[in-house]
Amino acid sequence: MGPVDALRGARAAYGGHMSKPPFGFGPSDPDKRGENDPSEGGQPSGAEAFNQLGQMLSQLGQMLSQAGSSSGPVNYDLAKQIALQTLGSSGNTGESRLGFRGGDDANAAVRDAAHLAELWLDAATVYPAGATSTVAWSPRTWVEKTLPTWQRLCDPVAQQISGAWMQALPEEAKQAAGPLLQMMGQMGGMAFGSQLGNALAQLASEMLTSTEIGLPLAPAGTSALLPANIEKFAEGLELPNSEILVFLAAREAAHQRLFTHVPWLRQRLLATVEEFAHGITVDTSALESLAGRIDPANPASIEEAMSSGLLEPQTTEEQKAALTRLETLLALVEGWVDVVVAEAVGDRLPGADALRETLRRRRATGGPAEQTFATLVGLELRPRRMRAASALWKLVGDRHGVEKRDGLWSHPDLMPTTEDLDEPIDFAERAGSTDSLDDLDPIAELERTEKSEREEKDKPEEGENPA
Repeated sequence: MGPVDALRGARAAYGGHMSKPPFGFGPSDPDKRGENDPSEGGQPSGAEAFNQLGQMLSQLGQMLSQAGSSSGPVNYDLAKQIALQTLGSSGNTGESRLGFRGGDDANAAVRDAAHLAELWLDAATVYPAGATSTVAWSPRTWVEKTLPTWQRLCDPVAQQISGAWMQALPEEAKQAAGPLLQMMGQMGGMAFGSQLGNALAQLASEMLTSTEIGLPLAPAGTSALLPANIEKFAEGLELPNSEILVFLAAREAAHQRLFTHVPWLRQRLLATVEEFAHGITVDTSALESLAGRIDPANPASIEEAMSSGLLEPQTTEEQKAALTRLETLLALVEGWVDVVVAEAVGDRLPGADALRETLRRRRATGGPAEQTFATLVGLELRPRRMRAASALWKLVGDRHGVEKRDGLWSHPDLMPTTEDLDEPIDFAERAGSTDSLDDLDPIAELERTEKSEREEKDKPEEGENPA
């Protein structure tokens, strides 16, 4: 999340109040006095001056009271308010014409599609149904229900950036500017909240299901589809809406089965995102250079200085490693879902192959939603190796059966690695070299993984001559 973007978001969030200085802080040039002076004579009366001062203090008090209503580095109350207002003003209420109208009919159609999808999935995986309820969400409901997970994902980023600023200040400066720093922290939380709110509104208008970006955003046990967004998605596909709904319901149900019955998966995915965020570092030595560019009397100089890139987070080796692990795990999840849904649907839906390819491209190439998440958390949730992962799961299932394929999810040390995606045949042979899954040695698998990581680390960089 760039500082300039956060500042712009804060300015936009408060109706442009920051675009002109309030009464009493306008330019000293008499020729420009009228810009902040509503009276025709250029000098307001005493009563008008007090009214303006009262309005200014009221606005400032409202802003700071909003900032104080949410603890932590991000004002999530403000984020939710902005997201819901944006969705409401765009007319995106969540009603759909996907073969039905209104809330009750939408829920009934989604439940029927999910029920059919669950029946088909029973024969394609050893994992039973994972969702205890299947519902139709409007984009506004998506915002409300997924916000707790976004809080977990975004807090580490905001904490790292705000913490870097604080650590860079000398101790005497912290003591001298204590109240001001607290106010700046509140304003920073509002800026982060403003950007998050606008981003969530965009995401909510695009998501088809609760698990589309590969993370379990919804409350545990809840399977959700967004009929209004599915309707927009279906417009150019020339397929029956009912087929699209069932296919998407099958993907959502497959994700839920995996997240519910693989206890370590949900935690590992979210923890890897957090690990990436915790690795964010800011070059605090740039603060000295930045200070020379800022004129406290000119707010525009602050934005100009921040846009210079001096305080942009630096990518570390630890972050690169976390990103590789995250991309591999996302690819394994999406590849497994891709294979299981294809086997479950089979020839039951004539347009299944076309839908499968469309969704593969949608996930692999990303879009505005992916870019939005990259802005929020600093990384892209793209399963870049999804096709390779899908081929690997298909190979293991064809050679050794569904039970052994799905049993590999029983422990993270048994999972395919990034290198295994390059050599799926070797992995399939190892997976089938024992009589039962219980005979697989997790310690040996872990040692093999660590050895591969060491070899990769010791490998010369491109263009570098080996020693």
